[in-house]
Parts: sequence; C-alpha cells; structure tokens
Amino acid sequence: MEHISDIDLKAGIPIADLAEDGIISGCVDGEEAILVRRGNDYFAVGAACTHYHGPLAKGLTVGNTIRCPLHHACFSLRTGEALAAPALDPIACWRVEVMHDKVFVREKLDFSKRSNEPTVAPSANTPTSIVIVGGGAAALAAADMLRRSGYIGPVTMVSADNEPPYDRPNLSKDFLAGTASEEWMPLRSTQYYIDRQIDLVLNQRVTAIDAVRRVVSLDDGRHLPYGALLLAMGADPIRLEIPVKAAAHFFYLRSFADSRAILAAAGSAKAAVIVGAGFIGLEVAASLRARGIDVHVVGHEQVPLERVMGRDVGMFLRRVHESHGVTFHLGQSVSHIYGKQVTLNDGTALEADFVVLGVGVRPAIALAEQAGLTIDRGISVNEFLETSAPGVFAAGDIARWPDPHSGDRIRVEHWVVAQRQGQAAARNMLGLHQPFAVVPFFWSQHYDVVINYVGHAETFDTAMIEGVLESRDCAVTYRRGKRTLAVATISRDLQSLQAERVMETTAS
Repeated sequence: MEHISDIDLKAGIPIADLAEDGIISGCVDGEEAILVRRGNDYFAVGAACTHYHGPLAKGLTVGNTIRCPLHHACFSLRTGEALAAPALDPIACWRVEVMHDKVFVREKLDFSKRSNEPTVAPSANTPTSIVIVGGGAAALAAADMLRRSGYIGPVTMVSADNEPPYDRPNLSKDFLAGTASEEWMPLRSTQYYIDRQIDLVLNQRVTAIDAVRRVVSLDDGRHLPYGALLLAMGADPIRLEIPVKAAAHFFYLRSFADSRAILAAAGSAKAAVIVGAGFIGLEVAASLRARGIDVHVVGHEQVPLERVMGRDVGMFLRRVHESHGVTFHLGQSVSHIYGKQVTLNDGTALEADFVVLGVGVRPAIALAEQAGLTIDRGISVNEFLETSAPGVFAAGDIARWPDPHSGDRIRVEHWVVAQRQGQAAARNMLGLHQPFAVVPFFWSQHYDVVINYVGHAETFDTAMIEGVLESRDCAVTYRRGKRTLAVATISRDLQSLQAERVMETTAS
C-alpha cells in the first residue's frame, strides 16, 4: 500500500478508483488530505481532525459532512467548518475539478476571506448582550458559536475558575499520566478572547440572578445586564465526611489546579489510595500506575462501573487494571485517614502518601434554585435548552432535557455533550429555535483500552456483547425491551459512528 505522501491528489485520481462514498488518502503540496466522493460530488479536505488529530479517512460520511472516528467531531466537506464539537477549528479545504475521467484537487480555499455577514440574521429579538455563567466546555463552545454565527453584541463569560477554559478530560488522563504537557491544556489562547471580543472574567462567582430585570450579580459587587443568559456552571465533586487526622494528604479532581496538586504529590509518592471505582477513579488509577505509583482502589460497588457498563464490561475493566498492578478493595468504604494510614470499614489498613477522592459529582444548581428556576435533579430545560425563565438557557452537567432517542428526560455529565449543548444554546439564543437532538457520546481511557460510548442507558435490561472483550475488539449493545439505548465499543470506531447515526434517525 502506498504511503499517504506518495499519492499526489493534484495529479488527478481516476474516477473509477474512487467508489461511491469512497475516501482516498493522499497529499496536496505536501499537506495530508483526503479526497471524498458523495454521489457525483467530490470534496478534498484535511486528513486529520483538529481536536486530537483523528484520521478522517477512517471516519464516516453523512450527507456532505465527515465525522472523526476518535471522538465524533463533525466537519463540512464543502467548507471544512467544524460543525459539531469536540473540534472547534476547521480543517483545510481545496477546490476539486472533474475533467474527463479524472478528479483533480486544485488550490486551497480560504474561507477566512468570506464576507462577515452573519449566518444568523439579526432581528428585533436578537439579544442586546449575552452573559455566560461558567468557564468550561459548554461555556466556551457557546461563546465560540455566538461569534462564528456573526453575533456582534457583548459576550461576557464569568468563571469561578482562575484558569481560562481547558481540556478537562485530560485532567485524569494524559496530563496526569505525564503524556500531555501543560501547554496543551488551554482550549484557546489569550489572544483568541481578545480577537473575538469575548470578555473573560475569571475567579469571579455569580451570586444572584434577577430573571425579571435580566441582571446577574457578581461577588465583587458588579451587576451585569443581559439580553440572554446561559447557565453552564457544571458540577461539583461530592465531598465525603471522612475523619482525618495528622496532616493527611487527600485531593478531589475537578479543576486544573486539582490535577496540578495531585501531580505535585505524585512526584515523591510511592503509593496512593483512590476512593471511587467509577470512570474518574479508574482513569486516575491508570495515570498514576503510568508513573509507577502503587495504587489501591476502594469502592462501595462489587463490580466497577457495573451500573453504567454492565457486569461483564465492569469485570473486564477490573482485570485490565489488575493486570497493570492495581489492587481493588470493593464493597468497602474508608473509615478514617490518620496520616499515611487509610483504614477501611472492615479494618484493613492501607499505606498511602496521598488519597484521591472521586465518588461522583452533583450539578451546581444552587444559583438556579435561588433564581426560582424549575429544578428536576438538575436545571429543567425544554428541547431548545431554555429554562422556565424566558431568555435563560442551561447547558452541560446541570441541564436535564427531553431526549428524543430514549424518550426520557436525561442529564449527562460528558464533555462532548456539554460542548454540543453550548453550541445549540448559542444558536437558540440567536433565535434559530432548533431542538437539541444530539445523541450523547463519551470516551474513557484505561491504559491502551479506549471505550467509545454513544447513547444513554440510565437503566437497561440486557447488555449484548458482539465480539470478545478479552481480545479488546467488541461492541456492547444496551437495550431496554426492544429499544437500543446505547452502544459501547472497543477498537471499533467506525461501528461506533454508525451506531450513533442509527440512533440519530430513531426517536421515541
């Protein structure tokens, strides 16, 4: 097989070599690209996703779009625009010409020189200003989409964090493991916010919302009026009431500062205890094992992740972690921590230089409750992500919305969902009135095992396995009755994309 750089797409490709819906990898002036056929249309775009550089040639084409096999970002084949998170930046795009029986890739197209006419036409209902409460995935994606849609009014992001928006999934994965540098963590540069006139207010909390006067109050005494408001405060770690004595070192993991603190403790540590056998706890376990630290995982459940992934997948992941040296103490809780000694409820004593507490999160809804918004184990929103207060929207971990695929009202604590809700809320604040019908997606990394999960199965009757878990090549379908609610895959990225597409076309 030819190397990608050996196929010069400018020299022309015989039409007969490009099957219907086919993709050919090659290069254009030394830049990696793919040539895509959709019916009688041909497109040439960049070969790598702008999120984590996933190979788009192994992705899925849907209409005139292409989806990344890694984390399901979606791009326009016509313009290269990033249509759906987690990618926010476009891919390159070239003009294509068909002559006789060949397809030629010509010059690169520069869409930055397009007119600045907004994609959403201003109207009498366009907000005079927009305030976003939060500094995470949903907040940044919303601000970015507002500017990409041509909104020119004031946009203010108010974040309790002292860092600009960063790559939160990496806090428990590559950054903690030491394979992602600190410089990779910010999602956007400081100049980005300046260039797009996004007023990023850090280390400030919104203390009150007046939904009638449309004003938010900050803890420094300022009052910000808004035409539309997006609540994207995320979730807070569940705090455990554990008796602690003698300067014990324990951490929660939610922020960049938290991850840095764990890294500092890990620098001289030999052993750690992780309380919580969910996704965060297990991902932290894998990252600390990559640093050579002895890891003990304590969890109240009998099987890790059984409620979400099913017993078979949970037992498989336990075996994966045990093969890397992790010791589990399941059906247990921590009785007390005395210096470096962690005592479990059955009397077992574990030596640990530090403890990481990761037993879940709760949506940060206190502000919304004080403002009188309707609450339903989160902030209740309609299909347009608007709350019970006109002009106030919610997105991300705090939002509970009507999911057309499962037929349930759901709340999901996943990065990509938060980003896509931020994008949808931005469009709806500008008056597009588009229902949020995205199929939830997340990924979880455990050493060399990466799980992609599409859909949402809060409860399920069966978990049907296609393939072999131990071979790390399988798909697990979660069903309630005859309805498929979710599909988890390992080493089957295209199948994950295809399952997502089927769910998009299926409503309750």
